[in-house]
Amino acid sequence: MASALTGVMTSVISKLTVLLGQEYTKLTGVHREVNFMKDELSSINALLQRLAEVDSDLDVQTKEWRRQVQEMSYDIEDCIDDFMHRIGHNGMADSAGLVSKVVQQLKSLRARHQIASRIQDLKARVEDASKRRMRYKLDECAFQSRTTTSIDPRLPSLYAEPEGLVGIDKPRDDLVRLLMQGEEASVQKLKVISVVGPGGLGKTTLANEVYHKLEGQFQCRAFVSLSQQPDVKKILRNILYQVSQMEYDNMKIWDEEKFINAIRDFLRRKRYLIVIDDIWSTQAWKAIKCALYENNCGSRIMTTTRIVSIAKSCCFPHHDHVYEIMPLSAHNSKSLLAKRIFGSEDTCPPQLEEISIKILGKCKGVPLAIVTIASVLANKASTKEEWDSVHNSIGSTLEKDPDVEEMRKILSLSYDELPHHLKTCLLYLSIFPEDYEIDMDQVVGRWIAEGFINTGGGQDLEEIGKCHFNDLINRSMILPVKIKYDGQVVSCRVHDMILDLLISKSIEENFATFIGGKNQKLVLQGKARRLSLNYYFYEDALVPSTTIISQCRSLSMFGYSEQMPSLSKFRALRVLGIENGEEMEQKYFEQIGALHQLKYLRLNLRSITSLPEQLGELQHLRTLDLGETKIKKLPKSIVQLQNLTCLRINNLELPEEIGNLHALQELSVIKINQNSLASSLLGLGSLINLRILGLCWCIVNTHPDSKAFVDNLLSSLRKLVRVNLRCLYIQSYYGYSIEFLLDSWFPIPHLLQTFAMGMEYYFPRIPFWIASLDNLTYLDINIDPLGQKALDVLGNLPSLLYLRVTSKATACKEKLIISTSMFLCLKEFHFTCWSSGHLVAEINCSGMTAQEVQALEESIRSAIDLPNRPTLEVQTW
Repeated sequence: MASALTGVMTSVISKLTVLLGQEYTKLTGVHREVNFMKDELSSINALLQRLAEVDSDLDVQTKEWRRQVQEMSYDIEDCIDDFMHRIGHNGMADSAGLVSKVVQQLKSLRARHQIASRIQDLKARVEDASKRRMRYKLDECAFQSRTTTSIDPRLPSLYAEPEGLVGIDKPRDDLVRLLMQGEEASVQKLKVISVVGPGGLGKTTLANEVYHKLEGQFQCRAFVSLSQQPDVKKILRNILYQVSQMEYDNMKIWDEEKFINAIRDFLRRKRYLIVIDDIWSTQAWKAIKCALYENNCGSRIMTTTRIVSIAKSCCFPHHDHVYEIMPLSAHNSKSLLAKRIFGSEDTCPPQLEEISIKILGKCKGVPLAIVTIASVLANKASTKEEWDSVHNSIGSTLEKDPDVEEMRKILSLSYDELPHHLKTCLLYLSIFPEDYEIDMDQVVGRWIAEGFINTGGGQDLEEIGKCHFNDLINRSMILPVKIKYDGQVVSCRVHDMILDLLISKSIEENFATFIGGKNQKLVLQGKARRLSLNYYFYEDALVPSTTIISQCRSLSMFGYSEQMPSLSKFRALRVLGIENGEEMEQKYFEQIGALHQLKYLRLNLRSITSLPEQLGELQHLRTLDLGETKIKKLPKSIVQLQNLTCLRINNLELPEEIGNLHALQELSVIKINQNSLASSLLGLGSLINLRILGLCWCIVNTHPDSKAFVDNLLSSLRKLVRVNLRCLYIQSYYGYSIEFLLDSWFPIPHLLQTFAMGMEYYFPRIPFWIASLDNLTYLDINIDPLGQKALDVLGNLPSLLYLRVTSKATACKEKLIISTSMFLCLKEFHFTCWSSGHLVAEINCSGMTAQEVQALEESIRSAIDLPNRPTLEVQTW
C-alpha cells in the first residue's frame, strides 16, 4: 500500500520480488543487487512503518531522512515499471512477423542493459540511505522518550469568559434540557449525553458552560480532558480527587483497578455530574466508564468527541442522546468577529461590511477559525485594503502568524490521531480546489489508482475505499454534502481551514504540488509527485521550470488555460483528471497512449468529441470516466483494456466485442440502437463481474430485427443477474418500448438491489417479477394506470428504502390507500401523477447567470398565461 508517510516502499518490495522470479532471470549480473535492495528496503520499510506511528513527534533530521527515502522509493518503482513495460510485461500478444519479433527482442536486450545500469545506481542510493540511518542513529532518536511537554492548545477553552462568547446560549440550554429530562421520574437512572462535532466548533467551551450551569445541582462533580494517548491511571486519579476533594494514602503506587474501585465506592450513593472531554478512542471510554457507578440517584455524564461512532458508543443504546454541535449562524459569526475586533457585537465600519462577509465565508461558522482570523485582523488597520489582503492570504502567507499556528495545532489533533492510511487518503483531498464538491466514487477510484487501498484479505477495493471515505466523515474530517436515501454520503467538501492544514502538510511531505489559486506564489522545487493545477482564477498560471514533472503520478486540472503542460511530459502518470475544460483542443490527447502506467482517467470536457485509438494501449487502466464529453463513439481498441473495472460514458454505442472486458464492474450508460451488433448484445452476458449496468434502449417495435435485439439483451441480462448484477438502470425515449421486461425475465433477478427506468415509457402494470425482489432497496418505476393492486405489491417489498412512482392522469382517478402494514422500511417516497392542468418546466442552468434564469422563468410564466390557467412548477438544475 502506498502512503504519504512511507512512499511506495511496500509496492517496490513486491515488485523487486517479481524481478527475482524466473521471468527476469535474463537480468544477468543484477540478481544479487536486486536481492540486496529487496532485503535492505524491507528493513527500511519496517522503520518507516514505525515512524508513521509517531509522525507528529519526529525531529527535523529524521523527517528529512524519511523524505529522501520516500523519494527514492518512487524512483525505484518508476524504474521497475518502465522496465516491465519495455520488455512487454503487459501481456499483449505479438502477432507481428518475424522481423518485428527480432526488433522487439533487440529492444529488450537494450532495455535489460539499461535497467542493469540503473539498478546499480539505485542500489548505491539504498546503501547511502542505510548508512545515514546508522550514522545518525535514527532508530534510537526517533523513539526515545520525550522530556518536554507542550501546552494543551485546548486549555483556553476551559477558562473562556462567558461575556466573550457568542451564540452559545441555545446549544447550552438544549444540552441542559437534554441532560435534566426525566428528573420527575421515581427512579432516576444514570444518563449519558454525547456532544459530537469537528475540532474548532467549541465542544469544550460548550461542555464547560453546561458544567458550570448545573454543578450546583449535584453532590459531586468532575471535568477531565483526554489526550490522544491518555494516561488512564492519571485520568482516574484526577476524577477521584475532583469528586472526593481529598488525597488518599499511597495513591502513587495504586494501579488502575484500585482507582476504579475507589471511585465506584465513592459514587455508589452520590448524585454526580462528570464531563469526559475530547474522547479519541472507545478503549479509553470503556476503561473510564468502569469507574462511573451506574446508580439511581439522577447522576449525569457528558462526553465530547470529534468522532461520531465514539459518541454513539458512549451513550449506547440511546442514540437519541447524541447532540451534534452545529456551526455558528451567519448572524452569530458576524457578531463574534465584531466583538473580538471592536469590542461590540454591533460595531463594524460600513466600509468593512462586504469584506467581513467574505472573510466569514472562509470560516464557515467555526468559532475557532473566526477567533483566529479576528486576532490577525485586530493587529491590522481597519481599512478595506488591509482586510482584503488578509482575506486573499488566508491559507498561504498567514501560515506563519502565531494565532493561525495555534489554530492549526488544534485542528492537527484530529489529523495526527488518524491511522496513516487515512492520513494519506485525507491528504489526497488537498488537490481539489476550495469549496469543491468531491464525489465519493471518483475519489475512491483515484485512491485505488494511487495504491492507497490495502489489497490484503481479498476484499473488494471499491468497498474498502468507501469505508475509508465514511471513516473520514465519521471522524468529522470532511463535511457531507449529498446523502442518499440509505444514509450513504455520496459527496463531500473539505472545510477551508482543514484544507489549509492539508495543503501545508502536503507541501511539507512533498505529497502534492499546487499551481494556481491562493497557492500561486509558492516557490516550487524538486520532483512533483502529484500536481494540482487550478485555472479557475489564474488562467496564466505556469508550472515553474524548477519543478520536475516527468515522474508525476497524479495530474489534476481544474478549468482551462493555454499554458497547460503537454501530456507527453507525464510518462509516469497513474491518475489524470481534467474538469470543465470547455476550450480544450482534440489534439491535446493525441499522445495519451504513451501514459503506460495510467490507471484512472476522467475527462469532464464539453469540447472533446473523440478519443484516439491509442487508448487501447493503456493496459493498466481501471477507470474511464468521460463525464460530460461530446464523444459519440468509443475507439474500437477499448476492448483491449483487460483491467478496466469502471466505464462511465454518456449514451455511447455498445462497443464491438464488449464481452472481452471481463474485469468490468460498472458499465453506464450504453446505448442500444439499430447499429448494435448481435454479438455485442450477447457479449454483455460474458461480463460476469458486472455489478452496475446502465442502458438506453433505442429500438422501435416496428424494426424488422427488434425481436432479435430483445432476445439477445434478455439472454445477457438473465446471465448477469444470476451472478453479480445488483443495479440496473434502463431508459428509453419516446417511441421506444421496454415492455419486454414485463413478463420475459426468468429466472427472477433475486439479487437485484436497484431498478430504475427513464421518464418516457410507462409499464401498463407492475412487472410480475418485481414482487419477488426481496433485496430491492431502490425502485424508480413508471406505471399507467396505477391502481391499488400495484400499490399493494410495492408496499410489500421487504427491503425497499427508496420509491419513486410516476403515473399519468388516468392513474389519479382511483383512491389509493397505504395501510400501516405497507412500506415498513421506506425512507424516501416520491409520487408524481401528471395532470392536464399541471405543467412542469425544467431549466438547465449550466452556463447561465442568476439573472438569466430569472428572466427565462418569467418568460415561461408569461407564455402559459392561457384561459385554462395550468398550474406551473419550475424546476432548476
